[in-house]
Amino acid sequence: MKFLDQAKVFVRSGDGGAGCISFRREKYIALGGPDGGDGGKGGDVIVECVNGLNTLIDYRFKQHFKAETGVHGMGRNRNGRNGKDIVLRVPVGTQILEEDNETILADLTEEGQTYVLAKGGNGGFGNTHFKSSTNQAPRYANPGLEGQEMYVWLRLKLIADAGLVGLPNAGKSTFLSSVSSAKPKVADYPFTTLHPNLGVVGIDTREFVMADIPGLIEGAHEGLGIGDRFLGHVERCRVLLHLVDATQEDYLDAYRIIRGELEAYDQGLGEKDEIVALTKIDSLTDEDIAEKVDAFEAAYGFRPYAISAVARTNMDTILRALLDKIDEENTREEKAGEEPEAWRP
Repeated sequence: MKFLDQAKVFVRSGDGGAGCISFRREKYIALGGPDGGDGGKGGDVIVECVNGLNTLIDYRFKQHFKAETGVHGMGRNRNGRNGKDIVLRVPVGTQILEEDNETILADLTEEGQTYVLAKGGNGGFGNTHFKSSTNQAPRYANPGLEGQEMYVWLRLKLIADAGLVGLPNAGKSTFLSSVSSAKPKVADYPFTTLHPNLGVVGIDTREFVMADIPGLIEGAHEGLGIGDRFLGHVERCRVLLHLVDATQEDYLDAYRIIRGELEAYDQGLGEKDEIVALTKIDSLTDEDIAEKVDAFEAAYGFRPYAISAVARTNMDTILRALLDKIDEENTREEKAGEEPEAWRP
């Protein structure tokens, strides 16, 4: 299944059915009076968050969705049937934005959440509704109200416990394929990964979800290399795993570039818990590894992990560290949710 994280769709709710102008006509009943029924309500356009989806590919080839029109009222006081709703099913983590692709209408983060995107038009009243003591034979009825129509954007932001970030060819896909059953494309050239991948990671009888996004470049927060869309996929992660290729000469500068992009993106990424690891140490000698780790600590004030996804060096250690960070963030969120609201007079 191809991955698609953004789609533009056109939606239109159903028009309301028209009210009926009718009069009772039966043998031996003179001047039977009005008996026109009301029109049915038009169908709504509803977006529903469902489990089992992780892409918006369903909206790649079909972008127009229209709910059913309400049935018109009929004689003998028969009301028209309501139009059927149309439901757009989207993955967990989908945002709905207006046509400008900036104004957020809804953010669906839990399975079962629904959002009424466009309400159907109300049905019109039949002439029975307008009869009175002074107007016993009204000859008019309401037409149904028109439905709503609009263009909207669907944008998917993956929900994962841990997110992998780094420059292109830093070893992110190799890491994910090593610790999970995910099979992202792995090759020895930049931008091998062109779309995000999810994998379930297991360690010490526990599991968590990890997201691998395509490599970032300098200026990603401004949209270069569509990096702003990639950064959106790690917004909801509880912890970031920042991988730095230890075999490159400017590995210290590589860390600085990605940190700058995370902080400039301005969606709380700069404040997220982060674990840093130097990768591909299987290509280095023990002396080179120690030298690079010491130089990194001297430059940034903390000591990174040194790992190799191919040789499985220190992989369990870093997974346990990630799990500890995830538990800390979960505990913090639970405490924040239990705090009583401030009293207001």
